[in-house]
Amino acid sequence: MFRHDPPPPDWFTADDSVLSVALVFPLQGSAGIFGPTCELCAQLAAEEVNRAGGVLGKELRLLPVDGGGAPREIADHVEALVDLGVVQGVTGWHISSVRQALAPRIAHRVPYVYTALYEGGEGTAGVFLTSETPRDQLRPAMGLLAHERGVRRWFVVGNDYVWPRRTARAAHLYARESGGGVQGEVYLPLGTHDFDPVLRRIERSEADGVLMLLVGSDAVRFNRAFAAAGLDERCLRLSTLMDENMLMASGPTTTVDLYSTAGFFSSLANQDTLDFHGQYAGRFGVDAPALGSLGESCYEGVLLLAALIDRAGTLDVSAIGAAADSVSYEGPRGLLHLRGSHVRQRIYLARADGVEFDVVAQLDLHDSRP
Repeated sequence: MFRHDPPPPDWFTADDSVLSVALVFPLQGSAGIFGPTCELCAQLAAEEVNRAGGVLGKELRLLPVDGGGAPREIADHVEALVDLGVVQGVTGWHISSVRQALAPRIAHRVPYVYTALYEGGEGTAGVFLTSETPRDQLRPAMGLLAHERGVRRWFVVGNDYVWPRRTARAAHLYARESGGGVQGEVYLPLGTHDFDPVLRRIERSEADGVLMLLVGSDAVRFNRAFAAAGLDERCLRLSTLMDENMLMASGPTTTVDLYSTAGFFSSLANQDTLDFHGQYAGRFGVDAPALGSLGESCYEGVLLLAALIDRAGTLDVSAIGAAADSVSYEGPRGLLHLRGSHVRQRIYLARADGVEFDVVAQLDLHDSRP
């Protein structure tokens, strides 16, 4: 199911009955842990779109592209697919460094729907985002934890690239708003295994909360090391990138007092989420990779891309952008609308309970501009 051989020859043959989309998601590296669910959720959405008649009367076809490698190499590959006319759109979950490399090269040529939570501020014409941003995701979560749990002193642990660093910059402001501050911050290469120096710094600090801005398996290894050092008895953890696959990989004994904030959790008890579970399990079986916010975002990415093109009635990026603010789509989070190229959405705070998340609050939204 997850093997990706080179595209068959008919991918490079013009076919007016097919609209091809590059699905850029991680198949390797730190984020590879949730790549399988990203792919399956996107596939489920494409099948749904095609049952409803496709896009502009054409079959929607996904071409998987590994988004877990070097950003420039990924951008080279996707740009070549656009140059050759192999794909007419791009979507998927990939880190901000990949988006920054990719957007200037293809967004003015084909519509690009980015689905990963990110640091905010993306304004490239032709880029549309289902993503959570710190203003609506992290700010209210830190405020609530300050009020309910008395957390004032934060320590930031992140990977060393744009999303963690810019999110941490915002976290300084949010901590001050709650009467606290950031006691320290450390940034580590993707793929880090040794967290002992970081844990010693946290132990020496006065932090009562750790803001985790780590990707995929890096967060899993950090959770294990954090618990083994006994720091879970002193500091709670808050992550804006922690899905159910990462939670299960961490293990139930390593996630005590771990919080996550996102626009979707598989444990949400509403009809839209329950329907999504049923469709996913019915299509891929009960042993399929766990549903979570990161995979679900790829489902929405396909739906939004289809809705954008259908609303504009054309593949012209300028026309799609002009019509974008009137676009909506319905998915596992209900009916959602675009505003200024970003999806307006509800955000939740959840606490780990074993290998599942217990949603404890819907967070109050501030002005949704990223």
